[in-house]
Amino acid sequence: MADSTGQRLYSCFKCGNLVCCHDDIISKNFQASHGRAFLFSHAMNIVEGPKENRNLMTGLHVVSDIYCVDCQENLGWKYHRAYEESEKYKEGKVVLEKFKIVKHNW
Repeated sequence: MADSTGQRLYSCFKCGNLVCCHDDIISKNFQASHGRAFLFSHAMNIVEGPKENRNLMTGLHVVSDIYCVDCQENLGWKYHRAYEESEKYKEGKVVLEKFKIVKHNW
């Protein structure tokens, strides 16, 4: 992100590192193990864990957990592959748990 002036952003709740932009939200109707989550087209300042098959509420997917690059807090996961045709739109997208991100620049 070259210039974040005036943009509504989200940061890691633990260290304040910028991780995503409000404009990149695709859906606010996701559920994680600890509550609500948002689907984003992409995130920044994160690192990915190893890919694994995981059975989620919408079926089997290949995902990797994602972590804040600064404090290593687990923030959510990234979809790499969806086995169900109706779930393919998630591929390459990231889910961030709502309680793990805080508003920045609002």
